[in-house]
Amino acid sequence: MKIGVPKEIKTLEFRVGMTPSGVGELVHDGHDVFVETNAGLGIGMTDADYKQAGATVLKTAKEVFNVADMIVKVKEPQLQEYAMLRPDQVLFTYLHLAADRSQTEALLKSGTTAIAYETVTAADRSLPLLVPMSEVAGRLSIQCGAFALQKANGGRGVLLGGVPGVEPAKVVVIGGGVSGSHAADMAVGLGADVTILDRSLPRLRQIDETWGGRVHTVYSTKHAIEKHVTEADLVIGAVLVAGAAAPKLVSAAMVKKMHEGAVMVDISIDQGGCFETSRPTTHADPTYVVDGVVHYCVTNMPGAVPRTSTFALTNATLPFVKALANLGWREALIRDPHLANGLNIHDGRVIYQAVATELGFEHRPADDVLRAA
Repeated sequence: MKIGVPKEIKTLEFRVGMTPSGVGELVHDGHDVFVETNAGLGIGMTDADYKQAGATVLKTAKEVFNVADMIVKVKEPQLQEYAMLRPDQVLFTYLHLAADRSQTEALLKSGTTAIAYETVTAADRSLPLLVPMSEVAGRLSIQCGAFALQKANGGRGVLLGGVPGVEPAKVVVIGGGVSGSHAADMAVGLGADVTILDRSLPRLRQIDETWGGRVHTVYSTKHAIEKHVTEADLVIGAVLVAGAAAPKLVSAAMVKKMHEGAVMVDISIDQGGCFETSRPTTHADPTYVVDGVVHYCVTNMPGAVPRTSTFALTNATLPFVKALANLGWREALIRDPHLANGLNIHDGRVIYQAVATELGFEHRPADDVLRAA
């Protein structure tokens, strides 16, 4: 198979879809890998590194798209990339379609087969290709939140850990999953007063055992969210409904009741966000203020630490990339129903049910597509 790795062009996105070591694995299996020039510079990898691993380096993204049977990326295609996709091509990347009608329509029009990292599952119902970036985003949310809390950046002027004689900041994490627990871990390490809200009692028990009571656990209700959010210095939104838009758990009315200069970081923003006042931002202009509250809603948070993020992501994606390349996408999905859960778009139809339901498109089950083969 011919596999293409274009340079990411989303604003200040420095990650890359494949490392040289991944290229080496695919070349060893007999595949041809084509990498756009300078695609790896953001993680410190040069064209020479990719060539040494066996890749062919091409000058433009168009050349990469033209030659490739499968495109491996990190972020969803941007406007100029949609036009380069073909019906006989496979796209393997993050998509987050439920919150993005225009992207969904563009992919449908392209006719390509789009497999989304974020809906591939594992036997334990986890999301193995979302986990590494959730880990990064969770940890990074505290760094970004702490920076935004500084007075010069619009915040309250509160130090997360406080100092002797001065209370630490109150950090509230909505959602006790992967990103939420990693956010809590960082916040606890910095000495903050941390509360996690979640609707899973087993998860709350696990969190309580993990941190030995250093993290307050609260069952998530509308009343509980309002109480803790309005008292918080920093709120982390870490809610996930696999493949679907995030629920709006913090209303605009709650935001109005928050402290002047409090900070909200919406990790769920690439799924539409879990704060009613959230709107997508970029690393170039990451924050804005609503009713005196600073909002950080960058849709590609892990792109701020691209080297860590790329290695973490490609460690997880490489086995799936190899399966798709070695077997072809149909056979790979037939053999692995968990990988088949990643199929979102095929032949101008929405395959993933949560996306179809959220956006009002007709749904064609993956089993029908695979049986038709």
